[in-house]
Amino acid sequence: MSRQEHPLGISFEFFPPNTDVGRDKLMRTRDQLAACHPRFFSVTYGAGGSTQVRTRNAVRDISQSGVTTAPHISCIGSDKAQLRDLLAEYREEGVDSLVVLRGDMPSGTASMGELRYANELVEFIRTETGDHFEIAVGAYPESHPQAPNLDKDVANFARKMKAGANMAITQYFFTADAYFHFVDKARALGVTQPIIPGIMPITNYTKLARFSDACGAEIPRWIRKQLESYADDSEAIADFGSDVVTRLCERLLDGGAPGLHFYTLNQSAPVKRIMGNLTG
Repeated sequence: MSRQEHPLGISFEFFPPNTDVGRDKLMRTRDQLAACHPRFFSVTYGAGGSTQVRTRNAVRDISQSGVTTAPHISCIGSDKAQLRDLLAEYREEGVDSLVVLRGDMPSGTASMGELRYANELVEFIRTETGDHFEIAVGAYPESHPQAPNLDKDVANFARKMKAGANMAITQYFFTADAYFHFVDKARALGVTQPIIPGIMPITNYTKLARFSDACGAEIPRWIRKQLESYADDSEAIADFGSDVVTRLCERLLDGGAPGLHFYTLNQSAPVKRIMGNLTG
């Protein structure tokens, strides 16, 4: 996606800040990670458009680094006219990559919108804009929390890819076999596009457990127990987390993963430490 890419095919996700202090921190993180020559940056999008303005502002700020910046876009709570306007605005601003998601239904919202699923949104974007946008969609190696089983989830995933997606980025996970099993099942259904594993650095056990419970990502028992034993020893957690995630990345790359997409939480140091371990 970018002019000059890291040999590992890395990319980084940010979330839009809601304070000036947060914006300044994000700009420092952007600059530090742009020096790694990623394929792209992505910027998350709040449920029901709650951070749509902040997402657009963050995309403008981040794209000044010269790295392709892909905003998340979701269909829940939006109608086609709103989506059409948003796509036109992004095109005018030079955005040519998107991360397309269904999105979560925010509390108090009565309508899901005209489009219900990510594959419908991908089809809509292709109909409206042709091949202008490079589209990434989400994937869940351990199955989407709302899917009845993995087979149905992979079938839904295949529909998104066949609707016109160029690649997929997975939810984070800590068991490499889950990723490889998911990829095998997707390939069996005819999916040929790259499926990039999402990587979450481990820096804070309490936050990690909360995120994981919300998104259905499994933290293996041995990792939980080790993290619990460190209590508030942030240095020990960082050392252990860096080692665990580095070994996960090594196995993924050795097994043929096409790259790594890091969920940065707007921090550069944990990601750069893992990358340093990988590149020696």
